[in-house]
Amino acid sequence: MHSSDKRTDTVRLQRISKAFCESAALMSAVELGAFTAISEGHNTIEAAAGAMAIEPLNVERLFVALTAMELINRQGDEFTNADDVQRFLVQGDPSYAGPWMLFGKPRWQGWGELTQCLKVKAEDQRLLGMYDETFTVDRAREYHAATYSIGMGAARRFHKQVNLTGRAKIMDLGGGSGCYCIVAAKMYEGLSAEVLDLAPVVTVTREFITENGVEDRVSANVCDFTRDSLPENADVAIMASNLPQYNRPIIEAIVQRVYDALLPGGEFHLIGEMINDEGTGPLAPALWGLSEAVNYSTGLAHSTSDCVGYFQKAGFEKIGEHEFIPETLTRITGYKRA
Repeated sequence: MHSSDKRTDTVRLQRISKAFCESAALMSAVELGAFTAISEGHNTIEAAAGAMAIEPLNVERLFVALTAMELINRQGDEFTNADDVQRFLVQGDPSYAGPWMLFGKPRWQGWGELTQCLKVKAEDQRLLGMYDETFTVDRAREYHAATYSIGMGAARRFHKQVNLTGRAKIMDLGGGSGCYCIVAAKMYEGLSAEVLDLAPVVTVTREFITENGVEDRVSANVCDFTRDSLPENADVAIMASNLPQYNRPIIEAIVQRVYDALLPGGEFHLIGEMINDEGTGPLAPALWGLSEAVNYSTGLAHSTSDCVGYFQKAGFEKIGEHEFIPETLTRITGYKRA
């Protein structure tokens, strides 16, 4: 059949319009401990009902949906977790990411009001979006408790890709829980690191630093890097997973500020949710950019060519573009002339 002969229907559109139902099923499964119950051997509807403290009928409803979503597998009356679910959504496992799955739940209402958010005038947008004067230590602690395991995974991935042997000091812009610096301090004897973030976040960062026992070489200091001066004694700079929160002029200025502050021969790694140069995806960075409308920020999804351009304009050399996490994160690297 020729493509022109194919019947156009609404199946795809209906699936997208109801995608929130899949999110709800996943979040409820996490909240009720469904995947943990299955992992612990409560892998039938009746057994899971007891472990989850809900009616068997509701377990059946949930498990049928989770099976259709390929989050769990069914063999007769017994269920097993999909591989990624078993790794990341079983409580008690070091890689447990349940809090991260649930972190977006309070934002449902905001996304439900996306149409109104998109009608907001430029003068009513906030430069730092969710990180305005209402951002508190409690909110910072909640956010980084949810994202810490994911952040540590990203930090380990970074340090497998990038060799910092011989480097003396890292400055991490918007480093949050300090994962990139904590992992570096544990890997490289003699390397020091400084996390730069807003005041409520720094309070939480210091807690993670102390918890990891690296307070002798990793510090956290208050800095709004969109306008404050940066340390001038670092030969490595990192900015990770906060790119879409800012507009193009701000990122361009940050990259220039980093270049000016780095020691000669220093390197800068910008890790962010970047769309392709055609502006057609990937979906995850595109949706992150759209989410900034919900945050009333001026941010958006930057393209890889945008980011390379920021580096070129600042004066960086040996600029490279590297896939960090497929379809999600890209790493742009540049070096300051020695």
